[in-house]
Amino acid sequence: QVQLVESGGGLVQPGGSLRLSCETSGIIFSDNNMAWYRQAPGKQRELVASITRGHMIYYADSVKGRFTISRDNTKNTVYLQANSLKPEDTAVYYCYANRYNIDYWGKGTLVTVSS
Repeated sequence: QVQLVESGGGLVQPGGSLRLSCETSGIIFSDNNMAWYRQAPGKQRELVASITRGHMIYYADSVKGRFTISRDNTKNTVYLQANSLKPEDTAVYYCYANRYNIDYWGKGTLVTVSS
């Protein structure tokens, strides 16, 4: 059974930081491309950052310079370090795994940036 379990979300003040984690099981983690998506209320889900199995990294322009994606293949876990958070970063953050044409999603973790 494949599981992607996000953690680390919560309420943070503007300018603050959070570290999101996505622990996976049931997949060959090192063979998967991994990503973080987010969906704000009333908006479409969008790609935040991705890291391929070869460690190539992509960031959306809106988070470039503030967020850092990383992966630990020994722990089957992908991380998203989010710094200098803004109210517009408020969203449910989803973990995503892809290998060839097979996709898996986590259930999401809520990040709220508010004073």
